Amino acid sequence: MLPACRTEGDGFAIPTFDVLPSDVEGFMDELRTFQAVFHDCFSRREPREHFFDYLVGQFSPLERKSIEPMALKVADGNIRGMQRLISDVVWDEDQMRWHYHHLVAEEMGDGVLIFDETGFVNKGNDSAGVARQYCGPLGKVENCQVGVFAGYATRHGYALVDQRLFLPEVWFSEAYGARRRKCQVPDELTFQSKPQLAAAMLKGMVAKGLLPFRYIVADCLYGNSPEFLDALDACVGVTALVAIPGESRCWRQRPQSEDKTYRYQGQERSKRVVVGADHEPTTVAALAASLPASSWYRRRVSEGTKGPLEYEFARQRVTLSKGGLPDRTVWLVMKRSLGAEPRYAYAISNAPRSTPLSTFVWLSGRRWAIEQCFEACKGEVGMDHYEVRKYPGWHHHMLMSMLAHFFLWRLKLGLGKKSARADGVAAPHVA
Repeated sequence: MLPACRTEGDGFAIPTFDVLPSDVEGFMDELRTFQAVFHDCFSRREPREHFFDYLVGQFSPLERKSIEPMALKVADGNIRGMQRLISDVVWDEDQMRWHYHHLVAEEMGDGVLIFDETGFVNKGNDSAGVARQYCGPLGKVENCQVGVFAGYATRHGYALVDQRLFLPEVWFSEAYGARRRKCQVPDELTFQSKPQLAAAMLKGMVAKGLLPFRYIVADCLYGNSPEFLDALDACVGVTALVAIPGESRCWRQRPQSEDKTYRYQGQERSKRVVVGADHEPTTVAALAASLPASSWYRRRVSEGTKGPLEYEFARQRVTLSKGGLPDRTVWLVMKRSLGAEPRYAYAISNAPRSTPLSTFVWLSGRRWAIEQCFEACKGEVGMDHYEVRKYPGWHHHMLMSMLAHFFLWRLKLGLGKKSARADGVAAPHVA
């Protein structure tokens, strides 16, 4: 048992999402005003009307919220018109995100940016990006599409704020040329990994400067990516906590390195090598296992359905190994579950040396907010009910789902129903 002085800490609750699509029935004027913000994203009146009808359909009590049942449910709904809206009409997506990010910043305030991906099961083979790949919701490899998303969480709520469809590398092969053209995949598009897509979204949001955020969190898929870590380094003044796998290697003390010359095929060459007695890096898993009990602190991360969720935390300044050479120096934050056989998790942070442990504990529980976004968008507004096959259509439907989900939060904030505590997702007292 850890002593009492090492088990004290604060608990932080994610706000409750308690506004349902059925609540929109009494607020159609508000919905009209909300969708009118995006009118300049379309060049003609007809798609604007279908845009509103699509939103109304997403708030309907339908079990399956694909285009045809939504169009039949909405007064004067037009099936073909709504299909064209999603698959064929040209949207100014940059302008739509610009308006959307303004609204999110205005309604929700300063927050945490979160990156994660989710899968959408697809039994066919003709939809953009579909392939046998890992599907998170199913926990196994399945025929599906995968989207990379940026989430945004504050003490007032959480929302998805950007999205990219992941196209597996096989989709850029010559054999898939006809499928790419049929799905309207842009010709200039090249293969990008999921972390590279997340890095591109992050750079775009930083460049526009519309969403205020002081923290970034992501899982180990992104923490293990040099491109994503480089994008984090460019975010001046932002504290990141990104997970890494246990086999990642590091040094407790930054080792010395020097250029060593050698001859190869008659030519003199040089390479950078680590010198010194402790030149071999250790895995972060081995480092965590070697820490004494005095290095660990028990802290409450959040309130679960079965009571408070508590873990033990430790941290250590380390220098990461990249290709056997010293790379960036960071905080290594280690978390383990309670019990005789604890499970370990590891993350790195660019936070200053003076950062308190409570900040890392708090950030370690924030990634759950984007999972709540996926659950609410799929369960309430039909995010996974689409039947579009084209690359632009996938992005259009996801944008519609993101807007519909945010409108529900907007109703909640406007009504003041069960507003979140000040120590919620973006707790100011640990900033």
